[in-house]
Amino acid sequence: MGTGKPASAELARSHDERSSSGHGHGHGHGHGHGMSVDADRRWLAAALALIGTFMVAEVTVGLIAGSLALISDAGHMLTDAASIVLALVAIRLAARPARGGYTYGLKRAEILSAQANGISLLVLTVWFTYEGIKRLITPPEVEGLLVFITALVGIAVNVAATWCISRANRSSLNVEGAFQHILNDLYAFIATTVAGAVVWLTGFTRADAIAALVVAALMAKAGWSLVRESGRIFLEAAPAGTDPDQVGRQLVARPDVVEVHDLHIWQITSGESALSAHVLVQPGADCHAVRGDLERVLRDEHHLRHTTLQVDHSRPEPGTGTHCDDPHGTVHRSGRA
Repeated sequence: MGTGKPASAELARSHDERSSSGHGHGHGHGHGHGMSVDADRRWLAAALALIGTFMVAEVTVGLIAGSLALISDAGHMLTDAASIVLALVAIRLAARPARGGYTYGLKRAEILSAQANGISLLVLTVWFTYEGIKRLITPPEVEGLLVFITALVGIAVNVAATWCISRANRSSLNVEGAFQHILNDLYAFIATTVAGAVVWLTGFTRADAIAALVVAALMAKAGWSLVRESGRIFLEAAPAGTDPDQVGRQLVARPDVVEVHDLHIWQITSGESALSAHVLVQPGADCHAVRGDLERVLRDEHHLRHTTLQVDHSRPEPGTGTHCDDPHGTVHRSGRA
């Protein structure tokens, strides 16, 4: 009785109506609106143009100067460019409407992009760490002045690219992944500038290898963060900062609610979470009114708008049999019988 789960056709229609009115899905970002998506694409494309142009020049100068720090920066910029391309592709895929077997659409393409960015950073970390240690042991000749000048130009390019991506929607883990790539590259260029100045002014060529190791450390930090956050979404963990037990206790404390079980909270993609639960209410209570009250609490206090609540009476009424005798997961009871 009053389950809150209409027949499939009605559910699909309800889903479309909620989505069109802006109340069905809790998008923390603007990817539900064409204008915002187009703006994201423009900012990402501008950053890509800056990075691609400078990367070619940096590889050339790095080879001439014999600088691992510059080449490592160029390698990092290559992953920057790849991360932006992935982000652009993911934004296009995520914007496609849900159809067929993909009931959420392709929204998780953004998370695939973020995870690919994180893994690429970790792989590059291993290679640059190896090369940096090797050059610490046997330092090659490095043209310090050339490294210094190129790194200064690199700082300017990365500041511009970082600004471009910061203007896009960073609540998306996909865009945040590209942003972290660019931001870490900016830090890397600062380290390379210092290394170039040291080599130029003192002749201490190991400074170049030390700068490359600093770059590797920054890559490891950013890469692990992206892999961890995207992994949480793939494993359908609750959003960071959301405690399912606390949510369950809050729901069961509402008027007429006797028990809450089969409670699941997960992220569909960054900025879009979902919840489902089975709720038992006191005999004779208005299931629809209780469900409306719970949806309001979830929406206003936990920013959960994509919710599916099955609401039944705590004891089966004649001819129904809606009582769940085998609940799964943590069971929250109010003490009201």
